[in-house]
Amino acid sequence: MDMKELHMEFDGMAFSLARRGSAKRPPPWWMTGLVFVGLCVVSRPHAILAHGTIPPSLKDVQVPQVPGLLRGSGRIVLNRKQAVALGKALFWDIQVGSDGVACATCHYHAGTDARVTNELSPGHATATRPTATTYEPTASGGNGGPNYTLRRADFPFHQLADPSDPTSSVLFTTDDVVGSSGSFGGAFVSAQDDSAFDNCSRTPDPTFNVHGVGTRRITSRNAPSVINAVFSRRLFWDGRANSVFNGVNAFGNRDPDAGVWLWRHRRPEFKPLRLSNAALASQAVTPPLDTSEMSCSGRRFADVGRKLLSRRALQFQAVHPDDSVLGRHADISGYGLKHTYADLVRRAFPRRYWGAPLARTQGAFGTPAVGTPYSQMEANFALFFGVAVQLYESTLISDQAPFDSERDVQGVPVALDAQQRRGLSAFVDLHCANCHAGPTLSGAVRPQKGVLVTEVDRKPIRRASGAMTLGLVDAAFVNTGVVPVDHDAGVGGTDMFGYPLSLTKQYLAMLQGTPTAASDPFVAASCAMTVPFAVAAFGQPAFAASELIADGFAGVACGMSPWGRVPSAAVVTQELALADHGRLPDGTLGAFKVPSLRNVELTGPYMHNGGMATLEEVVAFYNRGGNFASTGKDAQFLFGVGASDETLADLVAFLKSLTDERVRWERAPFDHPSLPLPVGHVGDENSVVGDSAPGFSLLAETRYVEIPAVGSAGRDAALGPLQPLSERLSP
Repeated sequence: MDMKELHMEFDGMAFSLARRGSAKRPPPWWMTGLVFVGLCVVSRPHAILAHGTIPPSLKDVQVPQVPGLLRGSGRIVLNRKQAVALGKALFWDIQVGSDGVACATCHYHAGTDARVTNELSPGHATATRPTATTYEPTASGGNGGPNYTLRRADFPFHQLADPSDPTSSVLFTTDDVVGSSGSFGGAFVSAQDDSAFDNCSRTPDPTFNVHGVGTRRITSRNAPSVINAVFSRRLFWDGRANSVFNGVNAFGNRDPDAGVWLWRHRRPEFKPLRLSNAALASQAVTPPLDTSEMSCSGRRFADVGRKLLSRRALQFQAVHPDDSVLGRHADISGYGLKHTYADLVRRAFPRRYWGAPLARTQGAFGTPAVGTPYSQMEANFALFFGVAVQLYESTLISDQAPFDSERDVQGVPVALDAQQRRGLSAFVDLHCANCHAGPTLSGAVRPQKGVLVTEVDRKPIRRASGAMTLGLVDAAFVNTGVVPVDHDAGVGGTDMFGYPLSLTKQYLAMLQGTPTAASDPFVAASCAMTVPFAVAAFGQPAFAASELIADGFAGVACGMSPWGRVPSAAVVTQELALADHGRLPDGTLGAFKVPSLRNVELTGPYMHNGGMATLEEVVAFYNRGGNFASTGKDAQFLFGVGASDETLADLVAFLKSLTDERVRWERAPFDHPSLPLPVGHVGDENSVVGDSAPGFSLLAETRYVEIPAVGSAGRDAALGPLQPLSERLSP
């Protein structure tokens, strides 16, 4: 922080928290719990080192269960092992995309995207920022743009004369983003027989082209890792992948028309589906229909099903005979599985989801613009896809890093060397663990059973004037000042229905007595907030007792706590009518999900915009206090700590202790089929070679590299381990 002490008043008692976190007098009970990056948890600390709590190991942490998925007479999955095999095949199969792109195309390297050519995007388009649709020159002096190959000198995307001083001269800055290369776009017509590519009406994209020759589109955010993602409550950087899976898309309860088809009592029946703890499924069904990632426009999930169900899974890709999941299903040819996707669906899911006879149900499940009516199996393919991919990704748990070794009496992992131990101490002492907390080192996770948690928090943020105040935020979604807020709204944005993505906005509407049609399930416990409503801080007065009522939204969670009180509806209405919402400012604009730090050594580039190439750049960013003093920026102890170069080097060494060697060497469960990986186009950013294939006129020829199939034993010495981004960039 830019102040030496934080002065607060709590129920008439004044106390101060020193900049380094030491208390001059004991803080109240609500300040002593473990803080899960805004998921403010009141619990017994796991182990104490310096000024905070050491995050626990991930070993033996249970994967969150999805009620009704695997157990009970009405369970959705008939055979878990078969569903995992289906999910792994779907995740790695290039047949899923319209243009030979698999889910794994953007998540093949420690769960992330390691490509460096044709990965630069102009960013999120806004009406007020024309440069969001145009490419800018790069820091190395390159032209940037489509088919550009990133260089080490292009990073970071915000460069200062003195990297330790945020007020020093800006040498370079850009609103471009490192995303992931995906689809050419175009309008979907039909699938093509025996091809990974769909029949689409493709023309050059007005943004993604080199002198009029179309290139693959690029996403406008950096691809986060899918490893350990099963522990997250919401997914995507903006949290739009709902914790409730509706069987169709990412939006859970927000889509009232979503549901699945059942065959019961000899007739089709359409039923809503609401699977909790299923953000992975909500996320999984989004990229296959996204026109930047994997799809031509107008394609439905039933069309994906129609394309795949009669085909052998992974038929264009090699499957290692010792693949930990797929080896037993591998075809004798060495390519693909011996089963069709329809076979795998029948093995994994009960008949009621796919067994309707087509002859008796013609048209009951919908009909495409061209072709015969969909079958029940095709109509429910989003359900099969989302659930199966979730179950596969639920096996991708990296819990064997040095950080997960046995703990000494101080709670420090014994496998850490001296520098890593110093780095861990700095990690806790400098409050990095406030956000990167818990066993995944991200607070954006489902709380452990029996832990009091709030998903809407009240904490210090900055106003437009730069002054600190208390504001409401989505817990574990933080504005760190990487870019100005007009670059990307993050969780402060809206969904496809126009509803706010943020739980904070929903919470304010609930407090006001006017809830929106968006009805995400979440917990907001006032007694577990960083600063309860009855507390004054940063010159902001507390809400008076007469302005507060019992917190009916926390249920019994806050019990008889005196801090379990919230402003009345009249007070909320009054505050929201004031400039900057008075005492209830909203800090969600430009806030993004706090990512896990596990395997972070291998998952660069970093931040939602991919604007940093090394861990050294990341720790320097936090050490100086960020890049921009944005409205709503987190104003707690995380920024501008002024640590020494030696301490920052120790921090980086500690972060490398979070790498699981199974991930580095792709040992089971991180083994995989082969993957033809699009790595830009023939040519460079100045000129590309056109593709002569039918239907690809005026489009650039794709350059591929083959990611080889890896069995359960992992990569051999000839392949070598996965490398950090800095090792893959030319100067």
